[in-house]
Amino acid sequence: MTNAEITTENITVSNGDLQIAAYLAQPAAEGKFPAVIVIQEIFGVNAHIREVTERIAKEGYVAIAPAIYQRLAPGFETGYTPEDIKIGREYKAQTTASELISDIQATIDYLKTQPQVQSQGFGCIGFCFGGHVAYLATTLPEIAATASFYGAGIATQTPGGGPPTVTRTADIKGTLYGFFGTQDASIPLAEVDRIAAELQKHGIKHQVFRYNADHGFFCDHRSSYDATAAAESWEQVKQLFQQELQLT
Repeated sequence: MTNAEITTENITVSNGDLQIAAYLAQPAAEGKFPAVIVIQEIFGVNAHIREVTERIAKEGYVAIAPAIYQRLAPGFETGYTPEDIKIGREYKAQTTASELISDIQATIDYLKTQPQVQSQGFGCIGFCFGGHVAYLATTLPEIAATASFYGAGIATQTPGGGPPTVTRTADIKGTLYGFFGTQDASIPLAEVDRIAAELQKHGIKHQVFRYNADHGFFCDHRSSYDATAAAESWEQVKQLFQQELQLT
């Protein structure tokens, strides 16, 4: 699809024998642009994630949302009912950190082959489970800026088992912004404090934002959407990418 500002298409990213479906949005103008990887919630690359991908492209980035459930459920996308949440969580439980990181690296490698993409300094943004995956992805050396939204379990576990993801904080090379809701029952404030403390301890360039909001506050398809928190956090995301991704 093409409009006055951006073009969008469904593409595939190769990771060995695995073909990962992905949604790509990019400026319609000529030129080279920084790239941002958008990581889905447990609900797949659904309408909300496609809209976020397009929104980022309209800011002047090549944006791509790979399907992180490709191995488990190709083409999966759903809404936000209790049954949808149950199914999404079942797929989440079958993922592993190593496979997720591998798929994000494959997405970076794909972007590097695209003539309209700047070849260094990639961004990453993730929501819900994708916020946790984004924290994992920010340990990749080519990720320069990461926005992690309400990723549950960062301080207590990692996909597939092993030490919690927060123990990888020392491996982060770029800048990380974390966004959390103080009314989010799935992420106790003590866990947010631990994440912030680890980022500080290891000298990671970061900011941690706390909003008086519930889990999923950025998603206007969910009942927990909070317009104020969403607007304020979006401004921070734009600032992060403008500062760190060499947008010209």
